[in-house]
Amino acid sequence: MDITPARPHPRLDTYVDRYAARTAGMTASEIRALFAVASRPEVVSLAGGMPNISGLPLDVVGSAISDLIAQQGPIAMQYGSGQGVPELREQITEVMRLEGIEAHPDDVVVTVGSQQAVDLVTRIFIDPGDVVICEAPSYVGALGVFKAYQAEVVHAEMDSDGLVPEALRQAIASVEAAGKTIKFLYTIPNFHNPAGVTLSAARRTEILDICRQHNVLILEDNPYGLLGFDREPIRALRADEAENVIYLGSFSKTFAPGFRVGWALAPHPVREKLVLAQESATLCPPQFSQMAVSAYLSNHDWQGQIKQFREMYRERRDAMIDALDDMMPASCRWNVPDGGFYVWLTLPPGIDAKAMLPRAVTARVAYVPGTAFFADGFGSSSMRLSFCYPTPERIREGVRRLAGVLEAEMELRATFGASAPERGIGPYHGYDAPGTDLS
Repeated sequence: MDITPARPHPRLDTYVDRYAARTAGMTASEIRALFAVASRPEVVSLAGGMPNISGLPLDVVGSAISDLIAQQGPIAMQYGSGQGVPELREQITEVMRLEGIEAHPDDVVVTVGSQQAVDLVTRIFIDPGDVVICEAPSYVGALGVFKAYQAEVVHAEMDSDGLVPEALRQAIASVEAAGKTIKFLYTIPNFHNPAGVTLSAARRTEILDICRQHNVLILEDNPYGLLGFDREPIRALRADEAENVIYLGSFSKTFAPGFRVGWALAPHPVREKLVLAQESATLCPPQFSQMAVSAYLSNHDWQGQIKQFREMYRERRDAMIDALDDMMPASCRWNVPDGGFYVWLTLPPGIDAKAMLPRAVTARVAYVPGTAFFADGFGSSSMRLSFCYPTPERIREGVRRLAGVLEAEMELRATFGASAPERGIGPYHGYDAPGTDLS
């Protein structure tokens, strides 16, 4: 007879006592499981921010990569510089010139997507307890980085013209009064993710002045800047302030996200720290991806390709706005973005977007609740709708399903009030498909 004593049940995570304190901020997004659902073919996803690369000339891309391997394969597949391939950095300055930026390639640091650039900048500036001022709402990926580095996020209000200058002043004053240190303002001035709004020209000057007066660095994240629907690229903040702005860009939205190539343009002293941080993180950004992007820029009409992307996204924007106009209850409000990927929709009073999500998933439509884009728990009355990936027909069907869920929710609340019963057996009903991009 076996008399071996029963072993105590191990803790779920036996390493928890060994983790660094900062890992407490490394929590899973509340919407991670949503994206497993959103990738199901029967679900219309108005959630993920995946660029639509269906119009990309894959034959041209394939030919460029084939030539790259044949002609420079040993170089492309070797380690490279921690700052990035010089030729690509030169080309990046040409891309930024479309937004009024005059820069030297030596001040460009290539990164693994602009997400890594956010991480590197945060790493070199943030000590635990430092403050980052962010728009309300703000990009979920950046909020996750700030939390992981133990920064305190202070939100400043936006409206249809972007970040409100007076709200920025108030946020700065409140932080200064508390004796805390503001390390930078994080802003997406063009075709904002998730709000879809664009900072007006008059406010750009005022925001720059406020930050200069209070010695607040600006982190300008601009992945959508070349994707305006009805006008030429907008002049970047960095174009008018070289010493107090770190500019982040990416080829994920204007070429293809799979290469994971972004960049940071920084004042010279900051650039040195970014290169050191890059080398400690990855040694060097992938040489092959950089050279492939460089070959594409050299051998293809990339500006003409961006124009095609703009027209495609404009068509999808129009499909979403038309569907919202036709189907959504009159008590809903939304913006009409003039570029980018997103519409920000505000629900009727008393409706909680996060609480409604399980019913939407049951109805085979997905969105991102507004709470994902706030560090302080706000945003429950709003949602982000993405129009970049689905076809116009799928967008309209998705809005139809969403409108039906919302109307049922409103009827339920009207009947039962705040005590309305929950429906469904859970938020995701056993779906376990791979996730999709939440950027």
